Amino acid sequence: MEMAIQFISQYGYAAIVALLALGIIGLPIPDETLMVFVGYLSSLHVLNYLLVLLFSFIGSVAGMTISYTIGRKLGYSIIHKCGKWVGLTPKRYRKVRKWFAKYGVWTVFLSYFIPGVRHAAGYISGITVMPFKKYILLCCIGAAVWTVLFVSIGYFVGNKFSF
Repeated sequence: MEMAIQFISQYGYAAIVALLALGIIGLPIPDETLMVFVGYLSSLHVLNYLLVLLFSFIGSVAGMTISYTIGRKLGYSIIHKCGKWVGLTPKRYRKVRKWFAKYGVWTVFLSYFIPGVRHAAGYISGITVMPFKKYILLCCIGAAVWTVLFVSIGYFVGNKFSF
């Protein structure tokens, strides 16, 4: 997290976009912690609250779009070759795909709130060839709720405890 703090202090809002996008595609970046932290920074007026919301939203949608595109272009072979590195073995993929088929649309929206599922949802949506317009609509709704929730937690906790 220390590296993320330095990155944000050096690159500002662009760092928020980059870190969230990279975290959502599967790199070990603590997305929720990052958003709570930038919400806290906005409570101290280091960052602007509305801009933090906007750039957090853009970063999360960008990450989900990238993972969808990778899943769509590379298909199941990406799971077979690289899934074990992120804990998505072929066996676990079959379970996730069943769950995805059963709950469909809700999976993309709710995946924002379930670490691990969030990272796989974009890839699975691309692999199963979910229509992109439907996918991006669900991503935008999920990202809006997710970012407002976690950034606001940091903002309001920061306001409550700042002196």
